[in-house]
Amino acid sequence: MDYTQITYERDETDKFVTVTMNRPEKLNALGDTMLNELDDAVKRASDDKDVNALILTGTGRAFSTGFDLQSDNFEMGIEAWRENVLANMRRFYALWSAPIATIAAVNGYALAGGMELMMCCDLAVAAEDAKIGEPEIRHASAPPTLMMPWTAPIRHVRYLMFTGDTISGEEAAQMHLVNKAVPASQVMTAARHLARKVARIPVPGIKFNKLAINNAQLASGMYNAWLYNAETTAQLHSTPEGADWFRLLFEKGLKEFLTKRETPFEDLDRG
Repeated sequence: MDYTQITYERDETDKFVTVTMNRPEKLNALGDTMLNELDDAVKRASDDKDVNALILTGTGRAFSTGFDLQSDNFEMGIEAWRENVLANMRRFYALWSAPIATIAAVNGYALAGGMELMMCCDLAVAAEDAKIGEPEIRHASAPPTLMMPWTAPIRHVRYLMFTGDTISGEEAAQMHLVNKAVPASQVMTAARHLARKVARIPVPGIKFNKLAINNAQLASGMYNAWLYNAETTAQLHSTPEGADWFRLLFEKGLKEFLTKRETPFEDLDRG
């Protein structure tokens, strides 16, 4: 596959690749093209016997701000929403279940679907001043996988999912959403250092230990929880409140949509 919205770069020394989301003018928003290219890149790396790890990052000011809200008319019925959410869930599952180690290098905004991508990676390094969260809940929406309960303590999950607040990379490290937070200028250095360490582990050591770790989550019900989340998300988007928000987005555009969404929280967010 020829890539138009990502780049794929093999390290010259160690067995890892860097995949960079490359839509800086859209803050690396996730549309079908980018998601299909990411799918291909993960499969390409997974099938390469000379690749043992993958760094995922973004160009510019963002890791990813989530799904591209300007890409389509999102006024859909519950059946269409179910298929939409399940399709995205399967894409994220492919990243989570890849037989190599995946490392998110969070260089800026990691919001909504972007935060989900980060959490579906095995490890994560974030800029101290990164902005991470699920702000979409403020317009009666939800993430496609709800990976957060399988990543962070439940008190933090409820806080982020009930408020739509964004947190810094430092706070994300304290909440165990990322492994470490470093100055923004050092994110890729730290991610590459981690990738080099992982890449020098014998390939079966990563593959089979990851299978065992992932199975612990699956045995605890993770995949069924994702499926349940797909159902509740489809229902949520089909409520009158959900439909009204997506109608506003389609009729008035993203700028007015975001202004109306965030205005009620401005004084509280400042506090």
